[in-house]
Amino acid sequence: MQYLHAAVTESMRLYPPVAMDTRGCKHDDFLPDGTFVGTGWQVTCSAYAMARVEDIWGKDCEEFKPERWLSEDGAFQPESTFRYPVFHAGPRMCLGKEMAYIQMKSIVACVLERFSFRFVGGEERPGLVHSFTLRMKGGLAMQVDKRS
Repeated sequence: MQYLHAAVTESMRLYPPVAMDTRGCKHDDFLPDGTFVGTGWQVTCSAYAMARVEDIWGKDCEEFKPERWLSEDGAFQPESTFRYPVFHAGPRMCLGKEMAYIQMKSIVACVLERFSFRFVGGEERPGLVHSFTLRMKGGLAMQVDKRS
């Protein structure tokens, strides 16, 4: 289950369900890098864009690599929520994070136990639809077979 947790986390790093998060500033403030943010301004954080920044995730930032989340002994190693803002960070952290992980891992385990999947799409990556939630344009073409 450690590897499954890492694979789910890596999937959401690259394709976060909510790709952009906007917050309003109540009082003049400064971001950690020294950028001024004035009262009434809005600041948007893009988890989708952050996942593709080499300074944050390294040269292989665009690769699906669950191993980046595992220690040498194979245990899941979480990152700072400010580096991985999929469930937000700080005092407004998502209260449903643990339940979401339990649900995702349960569904994946049950489905993979009963079915096998084979991608039947072309070489090109599926397009994305940027709305409130991030989703694939046209879905993902798969052949699904029941396991015997």
